[in-house]
Amino acid sequence: MNNNSSYTIEEVSQLLKISKLTVYDLIKKEELVAFRVGRQMRVDQHDLERYKIKNRTGIVQEEPFILGKQNESKNRNTKQVVISGQDIVLDMLSKYIEKHTSLTPLRLYNGSLNSLVSMYYEECDVVSVHLYDGETGEYNSPYVKRLLVSQPFIQINLVCRNAGIYVKKGNPLNIKNWNDLTQTQVTIVNREKGSGARVLLDEQLKMLGVSPRSLIGYENELTSHFAIASAVASGQADAGVGIENVAKMVNVDFIPMIKEQYDLVILKTKENDELVKIIKEAVNTTEFRSQLEQLHGYDLSLTGKVIYESS
Repeated sequence: MNNNSSYTIEEVSQLLKISKLTVYDLIKKEELVAFRVGRQMRVDQHDLERYKIKNRTGIVQEEPFILGKQNESKNRNTKQVVISGQDIVLDMLSKYIEKHTSLTPLRLYNGSLNSLVSMYYEECDVVSVHLYDGETGEYNSPYVKRLLVSQPFIQINLVCRNAGIYVKKGNPLNIKNWNDLTQTQVTIVNREKGSGARVLLDEQLKMLGVSPRSLIGYENELTSHFAIASAVASGQADAGVGIENVAKMVNVDFIPMIKEQYDLVILKTKENDELVKIIKEAVNTTEFRSQLEQLHGYDLSLTGKVIYESS
């Protein structure tokens, strides 16, 4: 544990002996105040102690006015929404929401399936999904309908994007398709369980009748597209699955294999009516769409379309 005047979410969970998701839930419910430093959220020692006192005695002690506390007071009066997913477009959406509304976005960087599970337990307000279903050839809807079977939701397309295989510059092993990953001279690096890229690879291998465990490196897991591409670029692996935009940031070649739907899922509750309206408006504004158009490997032809809405 550090000796600074603020704590990371993981440190707070250790101090309170609760899960990180419970900490995020406390923040979402405005029971615990947090602030962001880049992509990381932190909690002031003062606010953590204040939370502990409140829950021990049932009251919150009045405090003298301190310069700089105005923003803290303002944050307590704004609704916080938790947005889960890893793509940069979610960071752009969060900034838009923060700029144009009174809502305060909080970011979680979980994979698609793990994000959906968090939503099932009402620990997220918005989740992004890119989950390929080999049986139907569809993205997302089969998974969301099965998991949120008892909860009404709306599924809106944010972008479509190119997904495929990262290989070393020049593609020295001449990898062209999913089946080439099974060659004995090819070592892959994999995404973590619950990520959309992991599901895509597993579904493609299942359609080929190939056991995932037969791939060399299948058990070697990293937790982001950037980490996968970097591992290939550095020679730790020959190939990995990811999205095209990241290949432009790292010194690797990219073999496009599929155009995937990257959708947003929001639970349909009375409390989320405003959030759904805001997101629908955001993805159709010239300001937001022009930002998306600057990204490589993204398709906006479905952006803003309601893919599915349960009654």
